[in-house]
Amino acid sequence: MIEANNPVLSAIALGSNLGNSFATLEAAVGVLAQTPGISLVARSHWYQTTAVGSPQPDYLNGCVLLQTTLTPHELLGALLAIERQFGRVRRERWEPRTLDLDLLLFDDLILDTPTLQIPHPRMVERAFVLIPLSDIAPDWIEPVSGNAIAELVQTVDCSGVKKIVNDEL
Repeated sequence: MIEANNPVLSAIALGSNLGNSFATLEAAVGVLAQTPGISLVARSHWYQTTAVGSPQPDYLNGCVLLQTTLTPHELLGALLAIERQFGRVRRERWEPRTLDLDLLLFDDLILDTPTLQIPHPRMVERAFVLIPLSDIAPDWIEPVSGNAIAELVQTVDCSGVKKIVNDEL
């Protein structure tokens, strides 16, 4: 069993494309910051991103860095509970959603279990994850590739990702 008694840094991706995505994401950051065992360390800008998969509205995406004493599985459980609190119902992969919270990185841990993979298995392919993560953790080394987040951003197509300024919302 993995223990996280000493606080470790974790990276979380946030996304939404149903309802008032900006309000949902802002509220979700607040709930994360108030969750026992979690402290908010940093947050990225919000980015409007083209949806992947079936035709659907654009997403609003961002990332946060958390300091946590939770284990990876406890943190995943907290993230799933917060998604449900904001009306997330999982029916099919890549469907529109009110809130999506993905556990990207947990210190330098590499974990592969039936319910959780760390680092997130597709994060290095996704500009909508890497761009906001590079806002707040450009030097974090992704442990599988051994590359810094800022280096990984250079390897993906960033054309569908646009930084949002508050007055554009």
